[in-house]
Amino acid sequence: MVRKNDAIEIINYAEDNGIDVWIDGGWGVDALLEVETRPHNDIDLFVEEVNDRRFAEILKRNGFVEVTESYTSACHSVWKDSNDRIIDLHTFRIKTSYVIIYEGEDYPFSVFSGTGKIGNKTVKCIDAENQVLFHLGYEFDEDDIHDVKLLCQKFNIPVPDEYASKVQSNSEISK
Repeated sequence: MVRKNDAIEIINYAEDNGIDVWIDGGWGVDALLEVETRPHNDIDLFVEEVNDRRFAEILKRNGFVEVTESYTSACHSVWKDSNDRIIDLHTFRIKTSYVIIYEGEDYPFSVFSGTGKIGNKTVKCIDAENQVLFHLGYEFDEDDIHDVKLLCQKFNIPVPDEYASKVQSNSEISK
């Protein structure tokens, strides 16, 4: 479990060492909403490829070990510590000042234009529109429905078709 104070501590590992990080996933959603809306099993961080090894060493010094999961790849590693805090670490490469490459795909750098808050800490994150888009194309769960619904409500984003019936039937999500 990654709680609010854990998330801030982990982000500070990078920032205190001059490494930019962008938050994705559930904590990225809650940062955009500026409130913790649900428990988080992990924290998803994006770091530039040139900082990947340095950040990995920082994680090791702070008690994290790399673990292999079925979904890990050259651009996506998973780190865990003895308190069961999990970091999904995503690395990207800058192609141009407007384009990044992640897992072989080009994305506009504007994907990283979101800002939010975790507690009193201002953080950089994936913007709301792309958070919703990144929730598409896989078998989603209740947390995904929760996240998409709240993002669409707060940022006036149309609910994607594949979520429409689930968001309508799941109207009791609390903020």
